[in-house]
Amino acid sequence: MVIKHDENLKVKKYTPDLFEPFNQDAIKREQIMRPEQSFWQDAWNRLKKNKAAFLGLLIIVGVILLAIFGPYMNSHGYDEQDLTRTNLPPKIPGLENISFLGVDGKDIRNVDQYASKNVDEFFWFGTDELGRDLWTRIWQGTRISLYIAFLAATIDLIIGVAYGAISSFYGGRLDTLMQRIIEVLVGIPGLIVNILLILILKPGILSITLAMVIVGWIGMARIVRAQILKLKGQEYVLASKTLGASNQRLIWKHLIPNTFGPIIVVTTFTIPGAIFTEALLSFIGLGLQPPVASLGTIVNDSYKLLRIYPHGMIVSSIIISLIMISFNLLGDGLRDAFDPKMRK
Repeated sequence: MVIKHDENLKVKKYTPDLFEPFNQDAIKREQIMRPEQSFWQDAWNRLKKNKAAFLGLLIIVGVILLAIFGPYMNSHGYDEQDLTRTNLPPKIPGLENISFLGVDGKDIRNVDQYASKNVDEFFWFGTDELGRDLWTRIWQGTRISLYIAFLAATIDLIIGVAYGAISSFYGGRLDTLMQRIIEVLVGIPGLIVNILLILILKPGILSITLAMVIVGWIGMARIVRAQILKLKGQEYVLASKTLGASNQRLIWKHLIPNTFGPIIVVTTFTIPGAIFTEALLSFIGLGLQPPVASLGTIVNDSYKLLRIYPHGMIVSSIIISLIMISFNLLGDGLRDAFDPKMRK
């Protein structure tokens, strides 16, 4: 094969003025400068940017620490009675000279109860009608209320996740039957169920927890069912099934981990609801019985003397309100942190 060259073909010459230096900034603008983060790291960073949710988290941590260590910060027991120091108003050393704070040991009649009863000790939250230290009782009661709430939320979590996952994954007649059971339970008022169970059983921590668990898991089961119905048709689930994964592995290794976000949010909202239910049952006399202390029993003991000695009612109500508001703020923040559409 002979290649003939055309003598008339002109060869274009490239002069230096046709070139320009390469701009390295163009490459840098295309690079991903953000460090790699896992889903949980990204959620935590976004939660920290939510000031209200992070404040709620700090308050919850502070309340939990005080509930653990608060009763040991003085020498008084939560059931220790002394009728010589009944109904003492709050008195805090170093702050008793600031009258508008209301921690100077004087009641609403401006009478110094500590001087009139010859009491030399300081009671930061005052005492009740039996002379028991309210600081110790309130933090002991907070510990028990949080214990009941976390226990009820944990049991709701276990039952609700398992029930919702099985119902949605297998579907068909099993799903129909399980959902009809939920509809029957939803039609029964939860407070009525709680009261009836506590009347049958002996009032206590176990009976209150069981009463709250009977219908408390329904919301969790519905959330998990809705999430798994949305996820079980995804490509990664079909690929895992094609590779021979068992149903149990599909549920617990692929579907449940991808619903952790909604599960954590629902659990966060369950805890303040359980605290409020326990306080309500204790307030109406169906909860814990003396001398066991909880936030509900302290409110029940203090509201009778609200007009004369309001300190017990006020302090315990503030603690309940702080716990409930903080958990709700944290729940809102977690919902936004786990939502990919909220990512900026």
